[in-house]
Amino acid sequence: MSTSTSSLSRQGTPAEVLLAFLKLGLTCFGGPVAHIGYFRQEFVGRRRWLDETSFADLVALSQFLPGPASSQVVFSLGLLRGGWLGGLAASAGFTLPSALAMLVFAYVAADLNGPLGVAFLHGLKLVAVAIVSQAVWGMAVTLCPDRTRAGIALLALALVTAAGGSVGQIAAIVLGGCAGALLCKGAPAAAGGQVPSIPVSRTVGVLFIAAFTVLLVVPPLLLAGPVRSQSLALFEAFYRSGALVFGGGHVVLPLLRDAVVAPGWVSPDAFLAGYGAAQSVPGPLFTFAAYLGAVVGPSPNGIVGSVIALVAIFLPGLLLVAGVLPFWDAFRRRPAAQAAMRGTNAAVVGILAAALYNPVWTSAVTGPRDFAIAAVGFVLLVVWKLPPLAVVAAIAIATTALYGLT
Repeated sequence: MSTSTSSLSRQGTPAEVLLAFLKLGLTCFGGPVAHIGYFRQEFVGRRRWLDETSFADLVALSQFLPGPASSQVVFSLGLLRGGWLGGLAASAGFTLPSALAMLVFAYVAADLNGPLGVAFLHGLKLVAVAIVSQAVWGMAVTLCPDRTRAGIALLALALVTAAGGSVGQIAAIVLGGCAGALLCKGAPAAAGGQVPSIPVSRTVGVLFIAAFTVLLVVPPLLLAGPVRSQSLALFEAFYRSGALVFGGGHVVLPLLRDAVVAPGWVSPDAFLAGYGAAQSVPGPLFTFAAYLGAVVGPSPNGIVGSVIALVAIFLPGLLLVAGVLPFWDAFRRRPAAQAAMRGTNAAVVGILAAALYNPVWTSAVTGPRDFAIAAVGFVLLVVWKLPPLAVVAAIAIATTALYGLT
């Protein structure tokens, strides 16, 4: 380990970690990629909690694992800085501001029944079209730079469109990883140092991975038997969504739709309205779960449902990153692992492109005016590079004026 890494790895307090991430939780707009940039500036550049190489290691790990990438980096940074309490404090500080905002929106959205309210909610659905289009475009440019990976993305899109549901998405990810391992070899191995002061032994790491697996497998088996608990069903639906999503952020959209819209717990319009609102708040996009847990049809809902959904969707990613940290440094240097990661990332692009069409496009764009508004939002994000909050405000105002005042 480098001298700079050793000197930067001293322990801090959970209170220090909480305040640092609370500030970011109130100000970090722009999605996972933007969040990573904020973290680098704050903790590598300004606070010097760790060096550039160690930070890159954590980012690479979060990209490899399923779950919310930026939230996994947050937990890892807090864990390295302040131990287990530091990891929990970092996650709470970064997540709670947007989670509370989404919970408030869940209660306010039910009262938006007049022409202006309906027009505003429709605008949030059009925001989702622009945001997901931007995500597909940006991820395709970065993750599919050659014909091989573009082909993997197209095959994943076709598989998800044909098979549908989480089965198609999981199959696309697995086949993408296999295709990457076979076809995406040859790139040089990534350079990097070791993550400093990992407070997790390999034994504890194995226990966390085992806990992740048990929580993924056992609840569906119980629900298939005599157990008829809606609380367990709600936990299982959101835990499964957080456990099986690769890429984080917008890629969770189709999994959450299958979890809550397909069984009739949340209407398609309410789902897309909440997804649009999630673009206007800082912090991780996975806090969309706080809104969904509050508005689900069967009880528990409201605050209790929101807490269950929020804990369930973040828990698998945090269990995995804590479990894998002790093993990551040696594994990531293997060329076969890097090739499989390239194929998996390309498959993620195809999955997100399929979600852009259904449900985002088919549920939001109903005519030429909707198409024009969504196109303007896309240009504002991609070409003008305006912050998502500004685009949310612009589209909400435009749709309210066009549909609510006419």
